[in-house]
Amino acid sequence: MAALCSRFSQISRPFSTAGRLLSSQMSNPLEHATGLEKKELLSRVGGNDNPFDLRVLKRGPGTRDCPNQIPSGFDSRLVGCICEEEATTVQWMWLHQGCPRRCACGHWFQLVYKAPV
Repeated sequence: MAALCSRFSQISRPFSTAGRLLSSQMSNPLEHATGLEKKELLSRVGGNDNPFDLRVLKRGPGTRDCPNQIPSGFDSRLVGCICEEEATTVQWMWLHQGCPRRCACGHWFQLVYKAPV
């Protein structure tokens, strides 16, 4: 073992520890983003923080005369209603353009058109 150690200690190879120059800042995400991610970033720069309507909408009065307005760029949309504050399940239903729909808890929902991203 000592012979191996002495043999390795005699080998002199040039060894450099020079590393790459690191930038102190991260690059701009818009430069390398593509597809939906780029659309989302561009809409956030334009002032729209919720481009795909993924956030939870606060429920309004929800009566038949004044239903909760659900935005959609299509003719139908799958909507989940959390009927009670302590509910552990979500009541799912399909909304179609032009016809309001009532949830099992009694709240009414209606689909309204919003231009897609």
